[in-house]
Amino acid sequence: MASQPPMTVSDFASALNVSRETLDRLEIFEGMLRRWQKTINLVGARSLDDVWRRHFLDSAQLCRLLGDTKTVTDIGSGGGFPGLVIAIMSDAQVTLVESDQRKAAFLREVSRETGAGISIIAERAEAAKATPTEAVTARAVASVEKLLSLAQPWIAPGGQCFFLKGAAVEEELTDARRFWDISFDLVPSLSDPAGSILCVKEFHHV
Repeated sequence: MASQPPMTVSDFASALNVSRETLDRLEIFEGMLRRWQKTINLVGARSLDDVWRRHFLDSAQLCRLLGDTKTVTDIGSGGGFPGLVIAIMSDAQVTLVESDQRKAAFLREVSRETGAGISIIAERAEAAKATPTEAVTARAVASVEKLLSLAQPWIAPGGQCFFLKGAAVEEELTDARRFWDISFDLVPSLSDPAGSILCVKEFHHV
């Protein structure tokens, strides 16, 4: 099957009905990502060929699930996906947890240039002092079982977790159920036909 052509910024804007002002801020982010990528491995180099689908759409699709959520913690933010995109595209106050100091410096610079409403914790999620938030997000960080352990201190009562996962999510869930009782939904990904968003409503140790 032929691969899809790269998503353009116009395609992205049309798909999500993004305002011009928000799009301008995301384009600043994209430009900085490409510049910093030359010296820091922020994302997979080949993924930049389809950056608007692979990273921006992949992250932005969480906004429709978050709704009017006011506080979000993004664990293992890396190059800012999904947390920094959520901060630019919504009114949520987003905490980015990223232990790599160079990546944290990148996140600070993008925040400064775009005016994104974020705070940055440059520590490992399991070592940092957690302030619980209404939602926890993560992408390409760890297995579901490990993510639930990382997320537990950061999620407020009644909050939800939103994990962007690939084709192995069912296998990961099978493994996670050995340790956790989980109430969840799986939402098909807009950016990856084989991917899905794991929306965890409740979880506790078995």
